[in-house]
Amino acid sequence: VKLLVYGQAGAGKTSLIKTLPRPLVLSAEGGLLSIADADIPFIEVSNMESLKEAYEWVSSSAEAKGFDSIALDSISEIAEVCLSHEKAKNKDPRAAYGALQDEMGGLIRAFRDLQGKNVYFSSKQERKEDQISGAQLYFPSLPGSKLGQGIGYFFDEVFALRVERDAENKVTRWLQTGRDFQYEAKDRSGALEMFEECDLQRIAQKITGKSAN
Repeated sequence: VKLLVYGQAGAGKTSLIKTLPRPLVLSAEGGLLSIADADIPFIEVSNMESLKEAYEWVSSSAEAKGFDSIALDSISEIAEVCLSHEKAKNKDPRAAYGALQDEMGGLIRAFRDLQGKNVYFSSKQERKEDQISGAQLYFPSLPGSKLGQGIGYFFDEVFALRVERDAENKVTRWLQTGRDFQYEAKDRSGALEMFEECDLQRIAQKITGKSAN
């Protein structure tokens, strides 16, 4: 299962990694404190070269076969790393953003298409105008207008991580799998409810079970 989850800072996107089966984290966030208790292996991504090296290792090494899931946390931060790399090469900002779109588009597809792995992408969120309806919706957030607007098209599963507080200040979290008047989301598997528990392994089992049927 290949999916993108976006949400506000502190919503729990990194903590979701703990619910993946046998995960490996590629992190550009500079901190994995929220999953430190789970002792999950990780690779720090500090530049484009390290990201490409990580992909080569994940896709071809014997050691990587021991992981069932790959988590990119977050794709927003990884894209910022890529943009910094391109700005250092290009004096023209337009050329840097064009190269960002090409580089990140290729890398997102490459990780998405890894064989035999669940792949989880986390992303920041932003509120912007939907090009079709004109409504103001929350979307996944990436640098560069073209990359940000097109990120959802890379995936069959795009979820919004919703966080709410009740009258007693109790926090509840769930994954919204379908679009409404506030959040962009989709589930092309047809296996999920509109709102699902924050358990990615359970969600993957529901999706693959539906596919098998």
